[in-house]
Amino acid sequence: MLTPNLIVTVLTTLCAITATSVKRIPEGHAYTLRRVGGRIRTLGAGFHLTLPLLERVLHKINLTGNVVEISVPPASGDTLTLRGRVYFQVMDAARAEPVIDHIPELLRQRIPELAAHVCLEDDLAARTQHLKAELNQDLNPRGLLVTRVQLAAA
Repeated sequence: MLTPNLIVTVLTTLCAITATSVKRIPEGHAYTLRRVGGRIRTLGAGFHLTLPLLERVLHKINLTGNVVEISVPPASGDTLTLRGRVYFQVMDAARAEPVIDHIPELLRQRIPELAAHVCLEDDLAARTQHLKAELNQDLNPRGLLVTRVQLAAA
């Protein structure tokens, strides 16, 4: 026969497992969960049931907006050092999940490459529009959208 202490322990354990299996994801966020077998699934805003011993949160992705600080050294034939910010938004969390950790490095690497190819003299507004269009062309297949590029001469 089961003792009262064993019954209380089993019930407490079941309640703890049930409480950890419910995830509340706030508006404007998405969570990616990785299962033990390597399968990844994406959860949107709201309440969701998860498997607490088999799944863990891999990324908490902010869908509303993100900022990356950048610095662009002068290109050959250019005298301007540019500093600024790139504002981007995650449009599709499932497609953005593989690159979400590497976005700042990707932007810091890609912007100087693009700025070196821009043949606009000192028109900063045209340069930022060109950078935004080129970055969107690169990042849209990855589920990201560059909303604004702010550059200023340093």
